[in-house]
Amino acid sequence: MATAADFGIPTEVGGLGSAGARPSLPADPRSSVGQRADPPCQGRRSEHCGGPATSCICRPVSHLPNRDARHGASGIVPVHLEGALVSNDFPCFDINERVVMPRYLEWYARTAHFVELCRRASEGSTNRVRLREDRFMATEIPIPPLVDQETIVAKIERVSRLLADMKLQIAASKRELRAMLFGAFREIIEGTPCLPMAELAPLERRPVEVHPDRSYHELGIRSFGRGTFHKPVLDGAAVGSKKLYLIREGDLLFNIVFAWEGAVAVAGHADDGRVGSHRFLTCVADSNVVTTDFLCFYFLTPAGIGKLSKASPGGAGRNRTLGLRKFSVIDVPIPQIDRQIWFGGLHRRAREIEAVRHDQSLAIDEMFRGILHSAFDETVYRKFTVSP
Repeated sequence: MATAADFGIPTEVGGLGSAGARPSLPADPRSSVGQRADPPCQGRRSEHCGGPATSCICRPVSHLPNRDARHGASGIVPVHLEGALVSNDFPCFDINERVVMPRYLEWYARTAHFVELCRRASEGSTNRVRLREDRFMATEIPIPPLVDQETIVAKIERVSRLLADMKLQIAASKRELRAMLFGAFREIIEGTPCLPMAELAPLERRPVEVHPDRSYHELGIRSFGRGTFHKPVLDGAAVGSKKLYLIREGDLLFNIVFAWEGAVAVAGHADDGRVGSHRFLTCVADSNVVTTDFLCFYFLTPAGIGKLSKASPGGAGRNRTLGLRKFSVIDVPIPQIDRQIWFGGLHRRAREIEAVRHDQSLAIDEMFRGILHSAFDETVYRKFTVSP
C-alpha cells in the first residue's frame, strides 16, 4: 500500500587603473577596449597555486570574456570569486576605474551591440570560432563622462530591480502551483495498492527496417521532466548497425541512460511516427488500469526518481543504464482510474498556467533587453568601430 511518506514530496577597459582622482575624459568620446591585465597575466599565473601554467588567477573588477564571447559569454569578476582559476580560454582585462565604471561596462557588455563587437573580433569556423585578442584590443566603444555613466547605471539597475521582483513573484506562483499539484497527487495515492510496471505498462518494441536511401526522424528526451525534442533528420546510410524503433503518440518513454535524472516523457501528437534507438523504452499503458500521464507524473516525483535510480546501476559519470528486469518490477501506487482522470485534468490545467507564467517571464526578459538598448543612446552606438 502506498503512503504519503512513500511519495516523498520534496567602457574603456584600460591598464591597471587604481582608485583615486578621476581625470577629465579626452574630447573623443570613444575609448579603446584596452589592454590585457598584467600582460600576459604576469604575477598571476597559477604555478603559485600548483595549477597549470596556462591558467590565470582572477581578481575582482576584471572583465572576463570567454573565447566564445560572440555569443555573449562575458562578464565582470565578482569579489567572492577573487583567486579563482581560469584557463587561457578566459582572458582577463583589468578595468581602469578612472575612466569607466565596472557596472557600466558590465551592463554594456550585455547589449547586442557589444556581442556584435565581439563577433567581429572573432574568427574561425564551425565550433572553433574564437575571440582574437589583438582585434578585441583594437576595438573602440563609446565612453561618456563618469557622471553620465552613473546616471545610466542607476536607471538600468532601478528597472532591473523592479523586473527582478516581478520574476520572483512569477517563480513564487509556480512553486505554489506545484505544491498544490503534489498535494493533490499525494492525496489520491494515499493507501492505494501498488502494481508492477510489467502489468501496468509493458515494454512494446516496434522495430523499423532501415533503408540506406531513406531518412529517419529521431526523437530525444530531455532530463528533469522537460519533455521530448526532435533531433536532426538521420540519413539511412549513416544508421549502420544501429537499431531503430517506432514511437507512437501516447507511449510512455524512458531514456535508459538518463532515466535516473528524469529523462521520462509521454509522446505527443507531434512525436508520432518518429524513431528512437534501443536506448529509448516505449511502454504502452493498460488504459483500463492506469493513464500514461499518471505514470509519467509518478516517475518524476522524488519517489519515482528514487526507484528509477535504484534500477539504474553504474557510475560512469551521468551514464547509468536502467536495467530492464529491475524496471519491470518497479511498483507504482495505482488509485482508481476515475481519480487518475481527475488528476490528469488538474495537471493539464496546471501546465497551462505554467505555460502562461513562462511566457510572462520571457516577456520580462524581452522588455529588459529593450530597456537596456534604450539606456545606451543609439547615437552613441553608431560611434563604435572595430579595427580590421
